[in-house]
Amino acid sequence: MADFKELEVWEKALALSLFSRKVALEIRGAISASLKNQIVRAAQSIPTNIVEGREQRTDAEFARYLRYALASTSELEYHAIAGRDIGVISTEDFVSLTAQAKTVRMMLFGLLKRLNK
Repeated sequence: MADFKELEVWEKALALSLFSRKVALEIRGAISASLKNQIVRAAQSIPTNIVEGREQRTDAEFARYLRYALASTSELEYHAIAGRDIGVISTEDFVSLTAQAKTVRMMLFGLLKRLNK
């Protein structure tokens, strides 16, 4: 397989992961510690699964990892909604985070569609 760093979706996923970490670091309070952790974990899982999938031997195996990344994108979006709703994520950060997640999700869908042809 080709180098994962050549995939635009990986670049976008990495940027989403880094931004999500910044947002999570701004969350204060012990009661929100698990939410912070879940945001970071879900966000890191997206580019990680793209990397792991790229190392697989077949397109079908690569697609399986892309579906994991896709699920993590949805999980991250849920955590962002929860954070916004309980008031620990600003509206501005929420809008940016969910827009980036939507972009990555659309790119993952597109790549999966290409692999399934």
